[in-house]
Amino acid sequence: MDTVRLVGVRDRALSVDEVLRAVADPGAGGTCVFVGTVRDADASRTVAALGYSAHPSAEMTLRALAEQVAADFPVLGVAAVHRVGELAVGDLAVVVAVCAAHRGEAFTACRRFVDELKAIVPLWKHQRFADGGEEWVGSP
Repeated sequence: MDTVRLVGVRDRALSVDEVLRAVADPGAGGTCVFVGTVRDADASRTVAALGYSAHPSAEMTLRALAEQVAADFPVLGVAAVHRVGELAVGDLAVVVAVCAAHRGEAFTACRRFVDELKAIVPLWKHQRFADGGEEWVGSP
């Protein structure tokens, strides 16, 4: 079985259960899951609406990152999905899971994955605030 089990950039609701099923492994002693959700405020401003956009290479970059994490850490399974389109407060924006024989390896690999995802995967967040202002986050 491949270590990279699921990668996707989707315009529909994400499922934590789907990502957990993807990394399930009988040799795993630990599974670390990160779930990023849309919050109602940013920098003490009320968020009225939020949308994610992706470059056409986003899914390929996400897959390359998953493969790099799998190569750098002794993990058994890696999965990640990110949402694009318009999202509401409370919606899932990203779900990442990593399983490994030991919890420490799963935690470390998952943290690296999430940190690198935010740094290199070409996804951009457009926040619109209740006060009429707006902001792009992560855009070039």
